[in-house]
Amino acid sequence: MPVTRGFIGRRRPERPDRLPPGQYDAGTSWPTLTAEVTPHLDPQAWTIAVDGLVERPTTWSWDEAHALPQSTYLGDIHCVTTWSRLDMTFAGVSVDTLLEAAGPLPEAAYVMAHSTTGYTTNLPLEDVTGGKAWVAWEADGKPLTPDHGGPARLVVPHLYFWKSAKWVTRLELMARDQPGFWERNGYHDRGDPWLEQRYQGDP
Repeated sequence: MPVTRGFIGRRRPERPDRLPPGQYDAGTSWPTLTAEVTPHLDPQAWTIAVDGLVERPTTWSWDEAHALPQSTYLGDIHCVTTWSRLDMTFAGVSVDTLLEAAGPLPEAAYVMAHSTTGYTTNLPLEDVTGGKAWVAWEADGKPLTPDHGGPARLVVPHLYFWKSAKWVTRLELMARDQPGFWERNGYHDRGDPWLEQRYQGDP
């Protein structure tokens, strides 16, 4: 996994009440990690689709997505490479809002998030519903930069951050689980930081 400057960061005093096992507080540093070349996308050309096992496959343009009810996450994020960043804010649209419009079929149980780069990551449907996930275009009050997934990325903050696919353009609902990019390359299928589900074989 390529890592840009700032990955090591400055270690600050541990926050055991906020930090999952094996994590450290990276302070204001937000390391940039990616498996692909960073694309530079025109927001007006970006779309987000929800399809697969849904009643109404739906695609929203940038303007249409911004016209949906907006939602904000304030909290922490945790990377599998051991850094955590506390008290981040992400603004965008809740995945619940997108799914409500598309209408998941009863047999839908998993989601594959697709990025414009071809990156994929798999999630149980229950991990992106109930106010747990967003398609976000702002971080800490500013538009997401391309290296952090702009113009829009998935944000699933209760799981390790590789599950929060950068440059997301599609949420595909499925009946059965299928591994995404990192999951095919040894990472855990779910990625719960509090259980230290970093790699295949972890609890």
